[in-house]
Amino acid sequence: MGRPLAINGDAAIALAWKQVNPDVVAAYPITPQTIMVEAFSDYVADGQVDTEYICAESEHSAMSICIGASAAGARVATATASAGLALMWEMLYIAASMRTPIVMAIANRTLSGPINIHCDHSDTMGARDSGWVQLYGENVQEAYDNTIMAFRIAENMKVRLPVMTCIDGFIITHALERLETLDDQVVEDFIGLYQATRPLLDIGNPTTYGPIALPDYFYEIKYQQAVAMGSVAAVTKEVMADYAKVSGRRYKLVEGYRTEDADHVVVAMGSTSGTLRHVVDRMRERGSKVGSVKIRLFRPFPSEELAAILKGKKGVAVMDRALSPGTGGALYSDVLQSIHDIPDAPKVTNYIYGLGGRDVMPEQLEGVFEEVMAGNGERINFMGVRI
Repeated sequence: MGRPLAINGDAAIALAWKQVNPDVVAAYPITPQTIMVEAFSDYVADGQVDTEYICAESEHSAMSICIGASAAGARVATATASAGLALMWEMLYIAASMRTPIVMAIANRTLSGPINIHCDHSDTMGARDSGWVQLYGENVQEAYDNTIMAFRIAENMKVRLPVMTCIDGFIITHALERLETLDDQVVEDFIGLYQATRPLLDIGNPTTYGPIALPDYFYEIKYQQAVAMGSVAAVTKEVMADYAKVSGRRYKLVEGYRTEDADHVVVAMGSTSGTLRHVVDRMRERGSKVGSVKIRLFRPFPSEELAAILKGKKGVAVMDRALSPGTGGALYSDVLQSIHDIPDAPKVTNYIYGLGGRDVMPEQLEGVFEEVMAGNGERINFMGVRI
């Protein structure tokens, strides 16, 4: 095992990239992602990696470079946040449709307007249908671990899809925490040599990427993406099992906390999951049979695993750190479709919270539990908003 470090989430991701040593990193800095590319560019300048690092003129250009490099046969990584992800929009779909296994770190930050540089999940929620796998990390350790595992997931021959590794902006990107690293050789062995498939630079086997596909072929191409996405959950479980062998850290697609005998459960993603466990412990001391669920893999959504945890519960609240105006939150919708076949399915309510970086206090989360336990709360609730 490597040595423990005091490090923030951005720097932890840059360190993971250093150990992976990708062939190409193309990026444009944007708060709160900037430290990732600054730290990694230092590794490049110091000769600690063999990576071709390109500071592009925009995020759209960065993703375009990544797609071209991946199609040419390179192992590729990048990073962005918020408006930077939005500027990539067209290219996100192209990266997935061309089956380029790019790994992209996202420092979750709200999308304007008004202009705001702080955390919510509106950026990646908007990209949920682009065909990218999405992994969410709760803390600095998961930021590092998810990054390493993401390369194995993306490059698996049953998948060959791009992967986003998401962490809450400023809350995780800039917070110093203890990180247990792996040795460089362990990471290198775990990742393995990159196996390009039909690279553009293989002139002996000419390949066309990104051709026009009219109605006679387009549907089948999208179906192939759906089939590949259908393999992601099983592949991710395999990768997580292998990672546990080298790291000692065991991860799941969905993690329940004190849910076995819980009557009421709250579901969340990202850094709020840790606060929820603290609240669960505090309420358990008072005799409340409550639990929490953390979603790590958001796309594809782990419906089967979540349904198994929520079966038999009396009430469920879903915390969404993004708003889909007119319908509530995306996580809420996914939870509902996951349990629609459960007999006597629990009542599910939605809590929109933390938009634009609004603080989330344990007392507020206790209030959510209390409302769920009392059977109160609207279908869509706006936690902490001033009305």
